[in-house]
Amino acid sequence: MQLCRFQTKSSEVRVGLVIDRSAVVDLTAAGIREMALLLESSDAIAQVNKFLLQSLPRLPLREVRLCAPVERQEVWAAGVTYLRSKTARIEESDFCASAYDKVYGADRPELFFKSMPEKVVAHGDPVGIRRDARWNVPEPELALVLNSRGEIVGHTIGNDMSSRDIEGENLLYLPQAKIYARSCALGPWIHLGASESTARDWSIRLEIRRNGHGVFSGETLVNQIKRRFEELAGFLFRSQVFPHGAILLTGTGIVPPDGFTLQAGDVVKIEVSGIGVLENPVVVV
Repeated sequence: MQLCRFQTKSSEVRVGLVIDRSAVVDLTAAGIREMALLLESSDAIAQVNKFLLQSLPRLPLREVRLCAPVERQEVWAAGVTYLRSKTARIEESDFCASAYDKVYGADRPELFFKSMPEKVVAHGDPVGIRRDARWNVPEPELALVLNSRGEIVGHTIGNDMSSRDIEGENLLYLPQAKIYARSCALGPWIHLGASESTARDWSIRLEIRRNGHGVFSGETLVNQIKRRFEELAGFLFRSQVFPHGAILLTGTGIVPPDGFTLQAGDVVKIEVSGIGVLENPVVVV
């Protein structure tokens, strides 16, 4: 089941259910004006099934604009959760190589703040590359959707845009490399009801097109993430309070080669087999 936020040409943002990736059931008529009402419930799937039995308005998916599937949740990210990510981070920075090597095997994961909800980019909208960076890449990631109790209630697709030359220069520059305008995209919707074992069977694929031609593609499996999802969520909620829940990116296992950098006009397409596709053009910010 896919939970989304959407707009028509004449409406404010609404909450809907995506059916067969072709139609949207408008939940406004059922009194659902925020996703949080479902994400915070004790049994979101049961509630959704009740709505599907009602005669609620349906719209063709092609006629609506999908908004980012985030309301008031902070977006955080985990780093160095894939072996490939550890290798790439070591290669990009002689200065910080030992830190990346140690955190991959440490009990405590790397966690960092990524975005306020109002700054998250939706499917179809532009993601940004820093004008003061020379080496910019997307990082395709599975994102955990957590309620205020720290429970994993869904999954979505994330793009953790990164400036590798800035981060590689000095580990203390990580916030500048990771947190800037249009640096975080989420979408196209939230997939409800999948267990961790189910999600670990999904694949993640990245394709980058330039002037209509593919310039990079890569693929990995979710089961390559070293840490359990509940472990990552548990560390995020330690000594922390998220009254509206949180979204946690789980790291990337796809890293373009060192000679590659994004350019304005590129199109980044991320597909997670169990969820769908998140696609965004690139602009300079």
